[in-house]
Formats: sequence, structure tokens, C-alpha cells
Amino acid sequence: MSPVRWASFAQRPHKFIDWFHCRFGGEVLWLDPYPGRLPRMGDFKRSAVQQEPHRSVFPSWLRVMSVGAAPIEPIPLLGELNRWLWRDVVAKVSDFVGEERTLIVVGKPSKLAVEVIGKCAGERVETLYDAMDDFPMFYSGLSRWMMGRRESEVVERSDRVWCSSHELYKRIGAMRSDVVLVPNALDRATITGSRGGMESDRSKRKVFGYVGTIGAWFDWQWIITLARRFPQDEIRLIGPIHASRPRSLPPNVNLLPPCDQSTAIEKMRAFDVGLIPFFANELTASVDPVKYYEYRGVGLPVVSTCFGEMSHRDAEPGVFLSHTHDDIHVVIEKALSYLDDHDRVAAFCEVNDWSRRFDEAWASSSLFQE
Repeated sequence: MSPVRWASFAQRPHKFIDWFHCRFGGEVLWLDPYPGRLPRMGDFKRSAVQQEPHRSVFPSWLRVMSVGAAPIEPIPLLGELNRWLWRDVVAKVSDFVGEERTLIVVGKPSKLAVEVIGKCAGERVETLYDAMDDFPMFYSGLSRWMMGRRESEVVERSDRVWCSSHELYKRIGAMRSDVVLVPNALDRATITGSRGGMESDRSKRKVFGYVGTIGAWFDWQWIITLARRFPQDEIRLIGPIHASRPRSLPPNVNLLPPCDQSTAIEKMRAFDVGLIPFFANELTASVDPVKYYEYRGVGLPVVSTCFGEMSHRDAEPGVFLSHTHDDIHVVIEKALSYLDDHDRVAAFCEVNDWSRRFDEAWASSSLFQE
């Protein structure tokens, strides 16, 4: 039960099912997410922002199902109406489980997740809650309260719980003592070598780049300040824009459309510095950005604001944290002066590969141990 659509950018859930199939040879039933909050006015407006590229290839071992639901889940009693829309989904999940040894992975708490866990419970079925975000923080009001309640139910009923960040580990760890910290990682197969020219020539025009979704957490003013401090250089932002942006931007800020992961990695190689300019707030406190691993995987120095997991990485090689808009010039100059080497980058990729990450987490979680 994924928190993101199969057709979206490859993220943690996509990497997990790839790893699961390679390790066990098992088939996967993927349930796309449905609305878990009450609608907002913006939901009824046709968005003019760039959209993510769609994945059209379905491996033979994968089945993808959409889940029909009205955006009423947070409303007590009324939310029960969705159960009628789920009858076919729950029946197909139950048939898929059958008598086979099965792992149910909940990627996002929901009423459907609680119902599936209860319906499919058995000796040959185990449940894993893989928390990749602090989902209640994405909502407000009644929707936030209900999401928190659903998460508590999923945490209580799951056999094992993984968390992608220290903040999630701390918060969910208060509910149970056997939570396992499983940070994000990178796909070493898509990163075949670090970028060329590891040394920096400051006389040449530099490219400060960002690849990823641009949402409410994106600090546009930080970008504007950077562009004005370095007018001779280029700020390249690649990805879908899912939030309002300033009416005007400095001329050296270039917005480019989203692309698939392999193309994104190639575009990163053209950067001189990888950027992660996020606000530090409740929403980002639990975030471990995958782009950090990918930037470092291609040998880029990383300049990030001080939020979430990035706040723990100030001493990591190649990481430079910006605490205010006033220190941007100093931090960028430090990043441009940073010299990396291929052996260090290769070691980083090996230690932070998705397969290794999931192998270690699986062993420590005692799932399906004989």
C-alpha cells in the first residue's frame, strides 16, 4: 500500500519492491494511494504546473491497482462509506495473499490499510509499516488528527516498523520499542561513475543545481538570494512545481521540466554544486532527501539548508549547511573549493545502496525468519 503512485518518480517504495522481487522472486500487488484528507479549494482548480513523467512499463511480476475513494476519510461515520468502494480491492488483496507466505507493506497509514491488515492476518502473513514521511504533518485540522489516529493503529498492528529519519524514529519509537531506523539511499546501478573534473576552476561559469519536486517546503527566497550573490553563475532547477512561485526570478535562475531518473542523474553530472534549499519546519523535520545521496553519489558537493536529516550531516564530507540567507556566499565558496576523489565517492555509493540498506534492515527486523 504505497504512499506514491506507481507512475510517479521512482522513490523508496519503488526501490523496495525491486529489491523484494530480486531477493525473494515474489510477485507484488501495488495499491496506488487514495485521498486521505478533506478537499481544499486548490484541488478543484486545474493545475498549470509541470507534471511528473509517467512510468508505462509494468514488470511481469507486478500488478498495480487504483483504489476508488471519496475524500471523506477524516469524517467519523461518513468515512465508513468508502468501505463499499473498497470491497473489490479488499477481495482482490485477500485472493492475492491466499495461502502463500506474504508481506504486507504499509507505506501510508489509512483506514484501508487497517482493514487489510485485519482481513489478511494469519500465520503466513507479516506486516511492515515503512514510514518514509511524517504524514500527519502534511495535513491540518481534522485531517491531521485522523491521520495521526490511523498511524497509531498501523503502528500497533504491524509486526515491524521502519522509519526513514531520526525524527520519525524518535516519535514512533515512543509508541513501541522495536522501531528500526532505515535511512534512504541511492540506486548504485543508475550511478555508474562520478562526474568528470572533480577539481573546481572558479574562473568558469558555475552551475548550482536542484533536481526534484518543488513544493511548499521549497525556499524560493534562498534561491533568489543565491542568484543575486552569484549573478555570473547559473541556478538550474529541474522538476515539477507543485506550489506557487515568485512572479519574477533573477535572469540566472532557469526552470527546467521534470525528467526520468536516469536523465536526472546525467543532468546532475553537469552541476558544480547540488542544492537542497528547504524550509526548516514541522513538515521537513522528518525528511531524509534522496537527492542528497544522489548528489554525493555522482561526486557533487552539497549545499543544504539545515533541516531534517541534513541537520545531522554537518560533519559529513562534501556537505555544507546554510543556516541563514546571510551565510550563502560563504557556504557556496566552501563547496566550490571542496575536492573530492573517486574512491571516496565509490565507497559512499557502496555503503548507501538501496539493496544493502534493505538487506541490513531485513536482517535486523527478523521478518520471516525460520
